[in-house]
Amino acid sequence: MSDANAIDFALLLLRCGVGAVMLAHGINHIRPDIDGTAGWFASMGMRPAKVHAWLASVTEIGGGGLLVLGLLTPFAAAGVVGVMAVAWAINHRGNGFFIFRPGEGWEYVMTLGIVGVAIGAIGPGSWSLDDVFGLTDDLTGMTGLLIAGLGGIVGAAVLLACCWRAPVTSD
Repeated sequence: MSDANAIDFALLLLRCGVGAVMLAHGINHIRPDIDGTAGWFASMGMRPAKVHAWLASVTEIGGGGLLVLGLLTPFAAAGVVGVMAVAWAINHRGNGFFIFRPGEGWEYVMTLGIVGVAIGAIGPGSWSLDDVFGLTDDLTGMTGLLIAGLGGIVGAAVLLACCWRAPVTSD
């Protein structure tokens, strides 16, 4: 296997691994019933909760599918970054680093978010639909980095500013 093929294979594994995780999360949020996810979102301060349950689920499913295909890769990666940034802000940030801590720490969402930014910048490799359609040169490097990183973070920040209010606790 040539070095170029090894890199393309590694990028395929990375895209498909992250894409599969996102797909599984999105499907898990809507099955068997989106109402459970909406109730969970409401308990964390997302309003309107059902809209955000659907928004997160569709973003995870769509972004995951696009990553697997290697299509519009930095936009798919921005979806990963955005969803993970929101998850960090509303659920994980106050629970410490480690995922196994009570309340689930933020190591998992941080890792997926960083990988999303990296995939956006590096691109999907030659074994992708972006390459087939001639999009790779236009969507990698600084352009991909800005779309994935800045797009994901700004999208998350706007969503949080408009639709999230930290729940009041009676501590």
